[in-house]
Amino acid sequence: MAEEEGPTIELRQRKKPKSSENKESAKEEKINNTAIPERVPKHILFQRFAKIFIGCLAAVTSGMMYALYLSAYHERKFWFSNRQELEREITFQGDSAIYYSYYKDMLKAPSFERGVYELTHNNKTVSLKTINAVQQMSLYPELIASVLYQATGSNEIIEPVYFYIGIVFGLQGIYVTALFVTSWLMSGTWLAGMLTVAWFIINRVDTTRIEYSIPLRENWALPYFACQVAALTGYLKSNLNSYGEVHEVYKIYIFSLFLGYLLQFENSALLVSPLLSFVIALMLAKCLQLNVKKGTFVAKIMKVINFYLVCTLTVTLNIVMKMFVPHKENGHMLKFLEVKFGLNMTKNFTMNWLLCQESLQAPSQEFFLRLTQSSLLPFYILVLITCFFSVIQVIFRRINSGKSLKETITLEDGQIGERPEIIYHVIHTILLGSLAMIIEGLKYLWTPYVCMLAAFGVCSPELWMTLFKWLRLRTVHPVLLALILSMAVPTIIGLSLWKEFFPRLMTELMELQEFYDPDTVELMTWIKRQAPVAAVFAGSPQLMGVIKLCTGWMVTSLPLYNDDDLLKRNENIYQIYSKRPAEDIYKILTSYKANYLIVEDAICNEVGTMRGCRVKDLLDIANGHAVCEEGDKITYSKHGRFCREVKINYSPYVNYFTRVYWNRSYFVYKINTVISFQS
Repeated sequence: MAEEEGPTIELRQRKKPKSSENKESAKEEKINNTAIPERVPKHILFQRFAKIFIGCLAAVTSGMMYALYLSAYHERKFWFSNRQELEREITFQGDSAIYYSYYKDMLKAPSFERGVYELTHNNKTVSLKTINAVQQMSLYPELIASVLYQATGSNEIIEPVYFYIGIVFGLQGIYVTALFVTSWLMSGTWLAGMLTVAWFIINRVDTTRIEYSIPLRENWALPYFACQVAALTGYLKSNLNSYGEVHEVYKIYIFSLFLGYLLQFENSALLVSPLLSFVIALMLAKCLQLNVKKGTFVAKIMKVINFYLVCTLTVTLNIVMKMFVPHKENGHMLKFLEVKFGLNMTKNFTMNWLLCQESLQAPSQEFFLRLTQSSLLPFYILVLITCFFSVIQVIFRRINSGKSLKETITLEDGQIGERPEIIYHVIHTILLGSLAMIIEGLKYLWTPYVCMLAAFGVCSPELWMTLFKWLRLRTVHPVLLALILSMAVPTIIGLSLWKEFFPRLMTELMELQEFYDPDTVELMTWIKRQAPVAAVFAGSPQLMGVIKLCTGWMVTSLPLYNDDDLLKRNENIYQIYSKRPAEDIYKILTSYKANYLIVEDAICNEVGTMRGCRVKDLLDIANGHAVCEEGDKITYSKHGRFCREVKINYSPYVNYFTRVYWNRSYFVYKINTVISFQS
């Protein structure tokens, strides 16, 4: 009997499926393997809804209350509603006056298109100079505000100045709300948001300049920045383990940068930014990554190679960009940093004058003392150190084991550094803090961040659990203690802040102050009544900004420091406070077609608190009229100080200049077109 044949088996090599088929099969497998979630009980849904509703209500209420607080404080500080228009406008000082003046110009324009054209081809502000004011001063906020004012019919309801400051105060409310939401997202409790707002308001001297410089660019930009940070925090938190989707942030950044490049009139500085080269290098390195088994020696070597590749690509791309993209080298910025860090010395007036500006110096001890007194700095340091070392711990664990971030992080793990949004914020706050330690003006970008991060930390059970895990706490159940502390500590902080600082805030809000500057009011009134419409005024840049706003007359310089020509003009005009002869000053002023000169007693007779930072001292050093030897200043010049000599009314000063107006603070001189020498 023949043996029964079994089924024939054919062995063959399996064909590798196409990528699209592979993706679809993987997707189907994922769908099939995904467990159907059980229906959540109604009481749990109600608790979640109540938590979100109360949190959102608290966030919006905090923003609205802060905006109302700013409005009330501004009214009390300046007695704003009881002032004439001229007195209101004088409260906008320096560069703030310039921004608001262009908002007024847009409202006076016959049409929006005509107004924009006049701003982009502006030859009515600075003598002998046509500027693109929108590009040079970032006037998009003023353009939008003017459109909204007219489109909403607000011109029939509210004065332009109230509409303008109302928008800025409203943005500050959005700013506070965004900080609230960010802290809430990170900690999981809206109690952190409340603490963030409390710290922000208490430390408002170091978190914002809105109280005395409303139109500043940062007051328009920082609320949007805070909203971006909140959105990115939520995105990173919801995409815990999808590296490919976090990778989308790079694309969003590149798109935003390109959009900014177009809106800023093809600003080439954005294209040669090292950060852009770094992002592109990261994306290229991601595309070139090989699929190597994790945890192996080869995988570790590949990570080192990948890091080296990113660094090399970043430098290479940045060099190539600078070769092919026309741009202005930031030589003055490099020189500024060299002098600031003591790597170089200079007698240049502009450089030394910038170094003397309070906002460009390192933070003072009072700054850290204020943050400590409000308990903000100690808790921030605690939170930052904990998060930083947790992140480092996670990075080393990933390098050694090759494991990626956990799918789910439990409270018992005590690994707050596993969360992508924590990694992002740790890097972000260190970078911002480093900049703030160099330049005090950047504290307004960093300190609100400090409020948010410190509040998140003390309200986060994960942070306390991470600490307890390092301390190997055994006596008390660490999870229970972490939950208790995350509620008790912020509550105690909040009560102490309320007891100490709330009465101060109420006192400040109830005090009726008054902005009193009659000399400047008289000067502006005289210019509007007596000076010819075509007159050009010369004086300090800060005063020129006020003249441009309050009178509309043309000036020789502006308080702007992003233009080399304007910086040079400022230095030349400041020579009126130097020890140079009348003839030199006359030549400088007539070269800019100036008709009137304004001398300020506050600058001429300045008694500076900071040694060597008075305008007249800086001019003497730059002009070689003063030499510092062994700490002693030796002064020599055959001419007296111009701002003093011109007041005496003797030859040769009266030959070039005729005094036409003066008060306690200002002396106005007409620059003679015909020189008559008197004996």
